[in-house]
Amino acid sequence: MKIALIYPPSVDPTAPYLAVPTLAAWLRQHGVEVLPIDANLECWEALLSPTALTSLAERLERRLAELDAQPALDHAEQLEYVALWRARGEAACVPAAVEGALAVLRDRSGQRFYDEQAYEQAVATIEAAQRVVSAAHAQLSVDFVAYRTPFSLLDGAEIARDAAPERNPFYAQFVELAARLSEAKVALVGISVAFPSQIQPAYGLAHVLREHLPGVHITVGGPALTQMLLRLDPCSASKNGPSAVERGDVSEVLGPFHSAVLYEGEIALLAMVRALERGEDPAANTRLIRGTTIEDMSVLPAPDFDGLPLDRYLTPELVLPYDPTRGCYWGVCTFCHYGLAEVGTARYRERPTDTILNHLEALQKKYGTRVFYLSQDVFSPKIALRIARGIVERGLKIRWGTDMRPEKSLTPDKCAELAAGGQLSAALGVESASPRVLKLIDKGIPPDDVAQAVRSLSGAGIAVEAMCFTDFPTESYREAMQSVQFVSELRDDLALFILGRFDLTHGALVAQKPGEFGIKEVWQVEGDRLGTGLFFAERRPAKTGAQQAKLEVAVGELAAQWRLHRYPWAGALSTAHTLLWYAHHGKSVFRTAVARPEVAIAGAESRVAAARYDVVALAAASDANEAAIWEQLVYRERRVGRLPYEALAQALPVALPSARRVRFAPGDEPRTAGLATSARLKLGGRRQSTAPNATKG
Repeated sequence: MKIALIYPPSVDPTAPYLAVPTLAAWLRQHGVEVLPIDANLECWEALLSPTALTSLAERLERRLAELDAQPALDHAEQLEYVALWRARGEAACVPAAVEGALAVLRDRSGQRFYDEQAYEQAVATIEAAQRVVSAAHAQLSVDFVAYRTPFSLLDGAEIARDAAPERNPFYAQFVELAARLSEAKVALVGISVAFPSQIQPAYGLAHVLREHLPGVHITVGGPALTQMLLRLDPCSASKNGPSAVERGDVSEVLGPFHSAVLYEGEIALLAMVRALERGEDPAANTRLIRGTTIEDMSVLPAPDFDGLPLDRYLTPELVLPYDPTRGCYWGVCTFCHYGLAEVGTARYRERPTDTILNHLEALQKKYGTRVFYLSQDVFSPKIALRIARGIVERGLKIRWGTDMRPEKSLTPDKCAELAAGGQLSAALGVESASPRVLKLIDKGIPPDDVAQAVRSLSGAGIAVEAMCFTDFPTESYREAMQSVQFVSELRDDLALFILGRFDLTHGALVAQKPGEFGIKEVWQVEGDRLGTGLFFAERRPAKTGAQQAKLEVAVGELAAQWRLHRYPWAGALSTAHTLLWYAHHGKSVFRTAVARPEVAIAGAESRVAAARYDVVALAAASDANEAAIWEQLVYRERRVGRLPYEALAQALPVALPSARRVRFAPGDEPRTAGLATSARLKLGGRRQSTAPNATKG
């Protein structure tokens, strides 16, 4: 019996993720042969190549020519036309520049990786290449944190549509992977979906595997899939009973998957293997298999990274994740629904300290790793101290970063011990600096104690990252600004920060009991069969539009005092690159280099070309129209889907030709270079056709 464990796109390819190595270790411990595959890394390696990007650039130009040849453009075609022009300058230069960018990120000497100018140019090149991939598959937006199309994951039909070869940028790699699995004669394929950006690619992969591997059982699991399947019925979590999908149409939701494992997967996956060995159907009783929470973590082996391409991740040296604990020891924050849990977070469990130290020591020796990311929901100061002291006692040369609660127990003396025991960074769940909001959140730590923990950690030489958010229900402008001021006052002690906006999730107590948090109503939109969107309205708006705008300006001004980056680059919280930059440059690297250098992609230049349509005017009009359509659908009609979308889109006027010359360059909006006719956007009446136009291209 051989099984394949696959980590699908699209997520961070700078380091391996824990899911596949953790499951592989458990199965191998029980005598099962495992073929681990990081399809995320493999797919992005294939796309981020001169050959693939040249092909996509040619596809982009062909589609532009097709649109230019049309007598008019409807709304969907206008969006596509603008997207193609926006990526045209990047498509002209990234095929020749991408290999150099990847070489910087993988520079084993570290000389170019730790050089700010070279690093920024490499990041700009990779992000530009991703915009080319997206534009060539309109209307797709894909990068290392997102995979979105207008109708993503609404129902089984839309999932299948987005999985089609012409719409799926990973399709060719999925077909090659299917051939490898066929040759390896695997009997079971397990796909682990940790993040929402992996959900649609996982479905796309499963569609390909079902076509090419008849008779092979395909299962799926992981936090993102678990939460999606549970939230189909918002009440199921609180009732702790069968979810809506178990009572309804499982076939539509699971689609190409034979089964899905909810919650922790080790025991359930091993049981599926044993069932196959006996010639039984692992999903004979139910296609939704509820995993077992492993209470005794001492039985779990260390993650096994053997078989993964450890020398090909986009980083100069290997950073490995390790899970000393699972679940959250606080576990009552009202905003939180995270990980493999029905509500809130999973029960807190720890590996024995000696086991943790043995694992870290063995992993370091086996893989040559000096930097680890201790990956779990939250890390208590007690176990952190035990690990740090053990590292010192054993004389290990290990550095590590992790997430922590900013407990009062993080005194200067204890933080000094943590630093001596290898702690590089601590991402702290600050959430808010408003006492009233913190009480609503049930955070359990007052702002003064948080500030003291920040100063103690920073004073010991540990890079402190603050995780905050605004717009919790009923939060006023004054209370939001308390969080902005809190971060500003601690700026000399904060290596990085994030100040995002609150997002309601199904399994959070706020969603379970909205009336207790000043929420008038919570709703899902009709047509969202998988329940991926959740919306709410407060009884009374806590901020005016003007106050919200002022808040956004204040956050932007605050962010300008750091050299922040998007995930997963150096300058984003809790990433492999950020940990390496701390280790190389020191904890203040993102404060001492606030001004990001001017960078240009190698070979980038400004170009001018003829356009049959006024792309500049189209950009403003189509973006505004698109926003208005979704505002109408989500907040007024409260229904989404292809048909209601097209009804609104087809009511918009088509664009008529208005020839001009357009200047375009990587990273810049297209702009008019010279007028051939009037600069006014020419609009016509509605196109007289009932054919759907939203899927063209």
